Order: sequence, then C-alpha cells, then structure tokens
Amino acid sequence: MIRTVMDFKFVLRLLEANQFENEVVEYKKNNKDFIVLGKNISALSNTAALLGIDKAYIIFGIEDGTLNIVGTNFKPKQEKKGNEELESWLHKVLKPNIEFKIHEITEKEIRLVVFEIEATKISPIKFEEKAYIRIGSNRKELDKYPEKEKKLWQVLSGFSFENEIAKSNLNIQDIYDLLDYSKCFDMLDISYNNYSSDEYIIEKLIEHGLVKNLNDSFAITNLGAILFAKDLTKFKGLNRKRIRFIRYQGKNKIHTLEELEGRKGYAIGFQGLISYIMQYVPKNEVIENAIRKDTTLYPEIAIRELVANAIIHQDFTINGRNPMIEMYSDRIEITNNGKSLIDIKRLIDMPSKSRNDKLANLMRIMGICEERGSGVDKVIDSVEAYQLPAPDFINNEDYFQAILFSHMPLEDMTKQDRIRATYQHCCLKWASREAMTNASLRARFKIGDKQHSKASKIISDTLEAGLIKQQDPENKSTKHVKYVPFFV
Repeated sequence: MIRTVMDFKFVLRLLEANQFENEVVEYKKNNKDFIVLGKNISALSNTAALLGIDKAYIIFGIEDGTLNIVGTNFKPKQEKKGNEELESWLHKVLKPNIEFKIHEITEKEIRLVVFEIEATKISPIKFEEKAYIRIGSNRKELDKYPEKEKKLWQVLSGFSFENEIAKSNLNIQDIYDLLDYSKCFDMLDISYNNYSSDEYIIEKLIEHGLVKNLNDSFAITNLGAILFAKDLTKFKGLNRKRIRFIRYQGKNKIHTLEELEGRKGYAIGFQGLISYIMQYVPKNEVIENAIRKDTTLYPEIAIRELVANAIIHQDFTINGRNPMIEMYSDRIEITNNGKSLIDIKRLIDMPSKSRNDKLANLMRIMGICEERGSGVDKVIDSVEAYQLPAPDFINNEDYFQAILFSHMPLEDMTKQDRIRATYQHCCLKWASREAMTNASLRARFKIGDKQHSKASKIISDTLEAGLIKQQDPENKSTKHVKYVPFFV
C-alpha cells in the first residue's frame, strides 16, 4: 500500500470528499472527553471494516455544522488520562490491539489534529469491553444492532456469500436437474471438448466456483444457483433473492397492473427479464430521414446497466426484500438490498467496488454488465442522448435505489433536478477528460444558443451547491469558462 502523506492538503481533500460527517469521518473542534474519544475510535474502526474501507478519521479543528477550519487547542500527545499518557491509555482500553496514528498539522497558524484509524481486521474493537458502530454519523452500541454485528463478524471471518452452499447431498443428475449447465457453458464460452463426459462437465462447474465436490457427494454454491438455477424456488435460502418486477397505474402504488417474480438464475434469465421490462416501456414515434420509427421512452442500455448493477452490488446478507424493479407512469425505480459502497456523488468517476466479486466477474465475462466502473457512465450518457431528466440515486442505510425519469420539459424540472443533471453532465465530461461549458450544458438541456443566461443560472446554482467549480479560478473571462466536478 502506498502511504498517504498526512498534510493540510490531505485534510482539505477529506473535507471536500466528505462534506458531512458520515460512517467513517468525524469532525470536532476540540476534545474534552477522552471516554467519548475512545468510543468513537471503536465505532469508526468497526464501521470501516463493515464497509470494506481501509481507514476512518477523526479531525479536530473543524467547526461542527459549518465545517469551517478553525483550528484546535487539543494536544493529544501532551494529554494524560490520570497519570498515563492519553495515547498509551487508549491502546490499553481499546481491545483487541488497534492501529491508529495521531497527526498534528499546522498551516498558517491553524492547528489541526487527525486520528487516522485502521479498520479492525480480527474482531470488533471494544472500548472498555463494549463495541460500538456508526449509524450514519451517530455512534451506537454494536450489540443493539444484531444484523450489523452478525455482518461484521462475517466480514472479519472472510465470509463469502458466493462460496456458501445453496444445496448439498447431490449426485451428478441432481446437478443437471437444478442447473442449466448447457447455457452456463455457452455464456462462459467453455470449450465443448469431451462435452458428453460427466467428469468434464462437473470439473468445469467446480473450476468456476459453481459446484463443490464434498467427497461422497456434490453441492451447488450460492454463486452457481443464483446465476444458473433453472428454478430458484428449489433453493430455500435464495427464494427471496428472486427479482420482482411490478408495473403500476399512475404515479403511486395504489393500482398494480402487472407483477412478475423471476424464477430463473440471474444469468440465464437476464435477457428475458430486460425484454419483458422493455415491452412495457412506452414508445415514441419519431421521423428520421423521412421514415417513421418507434423509439422507447427510456434507453434500454440504461435499464440494462441499472438492473445489472442492482444484481451485482446487492447485499445478500440482508433478508426480507427482493431486488425490485418498479415501473410507474413517470419513472422506473430499481432497488437492491445494501447501501452503495461508493459515495453516490462519485458513482461516475470512481472504480466500481462490489460486495460480490466472483458474481461481478462472471457477469462481466458473460457480457451482462460493463467493464469495471463504466456502467453508470453509460447510463448518464444514454439519458443525456434521450434528453431525459438526470437519474436520481438514493443511498439509504440498508438499500440503494436508482430512479429513471420520463421526459420532462426544463421548465417543469425543480431546482434540484437541474443541479443534479448539471453535476452529472460535468462528471461525464470529466470522465472523458473534458470540461463542462455553458455551451455543453445548453446542448444537454436543449437550450437555444441565444439563451446563455438560462444556462448560466443553472451553473450558478450548481456552483452554490458546491458540486462543481471553475477549472481555472484565475480566469476572469466569463465567456469561455470551463467547469469541473468539486472533487478534481
């Protein structure tokens, strides 16, 4: 691992990337309570491990609420708890042994203190025999949240949903009855040499982590079942992982028009699912080269990518809710269990991070989803090409939701709709090594060339929201200003 230099610029980057306290960043002005400090270290270390993040931070010298950099008079390396140095005392009361570093930074007479806390690797970190966790920006006792405690232990023990057994005590014929191995071989482009040999077929299924040989019998893994099951209802633990599609009349859930719960494994049922959804997507008639053509209201690639994203990134350890695709008259909502591991403001530019690497890898090999990190880019690009409002992404504590909206005139969009579209457009430009301009935003919204001021107002609102900035702040010209995302 490359060691990050802890300096004032690093703190500024942390502040830009975390404009609010969250699960792994805590802001304080000063410190008067060492007990609270110990509890916070426990909570941050445990939460970082739970989220698959290497480190968490407590930054002193930041005004709570405003996040203004005001400096601190806290000097942890000089402080004592009783007769013991604070750092030594913290290491004594935090168990098991935890790695954290204290950085004291001074810049232009402003003094900051940063506690750099490693994610726990062995077991939950306890402060005075009690383990803590972060729920959003709030510290809670871990044992009050049994689902999170269970999940943390799974993470720390190397638990992998994909490797767990979905069905055991099987013979070769059982494997053939339960898994569509011929489609599996086609989709994974497995050679058909000796295809008629049971030994060869089972060997390849084992090689790809879909089946296990338990000496006197075989077992199908969760990975094998969730991708290639002929019928997921045959696997008791996976029944609630089937994808549900619901179509409603109007803009709410009052009247259901259609409901489908898939039975096939994700891989062999994916194209059928997308085709099923697309048949209900409204059509628009356009004239192209004097020929009438029907085009769908939503781009198929956007639906395809978002459904694949929901499949790949879902948290299989959360029970009680299926992956959901809900179609309303004015939008489509796609929801999966588990919050995104990536900040939703960075979905376009950050490399993808999946809870289910083996599942994601096989889905990419089969061409069901895009290369790592390019899926959301394609969604935004296709939405812009269709002149649709910007999709919305909601990252809740236990679910992630993507929302595609039907066509809406610029005049009907809310201020937040316009800001979101402008930020996504700017990120998309940056991903292409370009910058956003007034002209590019006018093209995005189909604003006339003579209506610079309308685009300028939207840009001004987005600047005020802190989501974009001028690429060259020294440029005083207003005519050819270029803009980049806030994190650049």
